[in-house]
Amino acid sequence: MVEPTQRNRGSESTRKLIVETALRLFQERGYEATTMRAIAAEAGISVGNAYYYFASKEALIQAYYDRAQEKHEAACQEVLAGERTLEARLTGVLRAWVRVSEPYHEFAVKFFKHAAEPSNPLSPFSADSSPSREASIAIYRKVVEGSTDRMDKELRAELPELLWLLSMGVVLFWVHDNSPECARTYRLIERTVPLVVRLVGLSHLPGLRGVTRDFLAAVHELRT
Repeated sequence: MVEPTQRNRGSESTRKLIVETALRLFQERGYEATTMRAIAAEAGISVGNAYYYFASKEALIQAYYDRAQEKHEAACQEVLAGERTLEARLTGVLRAWVRVSEPYHEFAVKFFKHAAEPSNPLSPFSADSSPSREASIAIYRKVVEGSTDRMDKELRAELPELLWLLSMGVVLFWVHDNSPECARTYRLIERTVPLVVRLVGLSHLPGLRGVTRDFLAAVHELRT
């Protein structure tokens, strides 16, 4: 294994400093009111140095997405290694997301209007967000692949992306959740996941395979 050089460690430290400073200022002043110049000044670096690491504020948000995704993946390791039922795996992964995102809840509430715009590059559905989106779908792929639950073969192939879409619904609910420690979001997960698992379990039954095929056909049509 190649040890990181002092220069690389310094570069990574500077990147982290810029992201942390930007998130704090976004939360304190709002996304629109925070400039790259303000971020650089608060971080104690030159504006040119800030732009060297991040070409824009949007790039800083994408860096936040990537880092949040890495934290979520790390938080999921234990449940994915220890649980085998779809219900336990999916519940654990969704709860882990809420847990690691809690420090950024206030920021997310203020920032949501930007991410909610379909044409905004900061939308989780945008081309710019593709790396973090694909990394997130990969987690749900692990959820499905490691599950011992019986389900329709074609549905199993499509399920990771469908579960990611479910997670986006949880995110939307979480953004608007003002309950202590986001207790309502945790209750939503506890109530919703068993229903999803029951529907998935029904997909392999002979009498319902036609319904499953129709549903998947609708998903494919909407995707194009």
